[in-house]
Amino acid sequence: MKSFYHYLMKYRHPKPKDDISKFANDAYDDHSFPKSSVSYNELSTYLELNGSYMKSMSTFDEAWEEYIENEK
Repeated sequence: MKSFYHYLMKYRHPKPKDDISKFANDAYDDHSFPKSSVSYNELSTYLELNGSYMKSMSTFDEAWEEYIENEK
C-alpha cells in the first residue's frame, strides 16, 4: 500500500483548481509532513497540530476516503 502522501501527490498542480489540489501542494511544501504514514490517526493528529495551511479538515477526510477506496 502506498503512503497517503505518495497517493496525495498525484493531485499536485501548479494552479490548483480545488481544495485537494491545494492540500497536495501545501503538503509537498511541508517538509515535516509524515510522508511514509498510512495511519489516519497519525495524519489527522499531525494536521490538527501543524496543518495551519488547512482551511478545513474535511478536505483531509475527503482525500483520505479516496485514498482508502483507491488503495484497496
